[in-house]
Amino acid sequence: MSDLTAPPAPRRWTALALIALAQFMVIMDTSIIGVALPKMQTALGFSQENLSWVFNAYVIAFGGLLLLGGRLSDLLGAKRIFAAGWIVLAAGSLVAGLAGTAWVELVGRAAQGAGSALIAPAALTLLMTLFGGRPTELPKAFALYGAAAPAGGTAGVFLGGLITQYASWEWVFWINLPVALLVLLASPSVMPAAAARRGSIDWLGAITVTAGLAVTVFAIVRAPEVGWDSAQTWLVLAAGLLLIAAFVAVQSRRSEPLMRLGIWRSPNLAGANLAQLLMAAAWIPMWFFLNLYLQQVLGLEAFASGAALLPMTAAIMLMMIVLAPRLIARFGPKPLIVTGLAALAAGMYWLSLARPDGSFAVDVLPASLLAAVGMALAFIPSLGTALAVPNPAEGGLASGIVNTSYQVGSALGLAAMTAVAAANGSRELGNPVALTHGFSAAFTGAAALALLGALASLLTLRTPAPATEPVEAAA
Repeated sequence: MSDLTAPPAPRRWTALALIALAQFMVIMDTSIIGVALPKMQTALGFSQENLSWVFNAYVIAFGGLLLLGGRLSDLLGAKRIFAAGWIVLAAGSLVAGLAGTAWVELVGRAAQGAGSALIAPAALTLLMTLFGGRPTELPKAFALYGAAAPAGGTAGVFLGGLITQYASWEWVFWINLPVALLVLLASPSVMPAAAARRGSIDWLGAITVTAGLAVTVFAIVRAPEVGWDSAQTWLVLAAGLLLIAAFVAVQSRRSEPLMRLGIWRSPNLAGANLAQLLMAAAWIPMWFFLNLYLQQVLGLEAFASGAALLPMTAAIMLMMIVLAPRLIARFGPKPLIVTGLAALAAGMYWLSLARPDGSFAVDVLPASLLAAVGMALAFIPSLGTALAVPNPAEGGLASGIVNTSYQVGSALGLAAMTAVAAANGSRELGNPVALTHGFSAAFTGAAALALLGALASLLTLRTPAPATEPVEAAA
């Protein structure tokens, strides 16, 4: 992390643009495949129950390997890991687009997730290196970076519809290749270099945490098919939780763990990560089911459905870049996190009132804009709080933890709300009333998760102590 006496990097804003582009692409890759799934299913022979793994293979590899990515960023230097991540992401994208069978497709998607797991924590570490010692510029840098995440999720839906309708499904993966080339060519001259540090890598920890997250998500994803009352569901879920417990046990005994458990004593770290997890658990199901409502109930084509989400993206960008930094400076992070999650919950509940014979202007636009404002208010301050660890050397670890929280929340929230929607009628394709009832149940569940996040933030986050009086500061 930079300090106040160091001269500013002359090309730091160009570097920030590449960092924001990385965040945009990492999140976009979780959503761009949604509209293309039916054509991929036909081309590659996926069964209906296994099709969701095109999404899950990416998210699990991404979320499970983020801590390892953060550790590698700390040890080998964020600039090196950032470049390596783009190379892995490009290779995975090439494989996924060329795949002729289902298992090759999943290998490509997992490789994309692994590349993103290297890119995301390295990008945040680079951001803190460039702007961490410049408090007047850091809020704006966070705003630009933070706006890239939800914009990437929404743009993925839009671009996925555009590409699927007017090109071919393979290009939802190949679109990463020219972007990766651009970043790899531009990064060496603008990114700050950092010397490698000596230390060991906790491979056992990386294996147990990744396997634990994968098995846990697998149990929840499969539960609607095999039943929540099935012994198989609970045995698999127990196995996943045991692997996560084993990861914690391994960390407590390692001299150089993948995740130093003492980092959780940092003020507000746990509360900020919980806010990010619950925010993602509510936000990702919202855009997922909103897209289905637009297409399957209101009858919009893939391209029109993606375009309908652009007002929400514009609201997020405006709030994050223009208003959020000023509001943080005025009120501090905690009030914005609580208020933002409450507004997100209100927007979700409003969406749950959508009608089978509704319209975009009445049933979608105002509610989605309210949800977008809530997301924009809560995302930046919770991210900044999660990264504010006392030891700058653990910046990569902190960024790995907060990205893991967001991705795990995404996977678990979508899996749980998919189960809720299926139990309330979303499987009845061609029946607008049943579909709307199922989607409304998912929106209600997502609203409950966002409200839980607001309450948890209210109870767990502490407001920093008032600044020292001028006379005492001078002394």
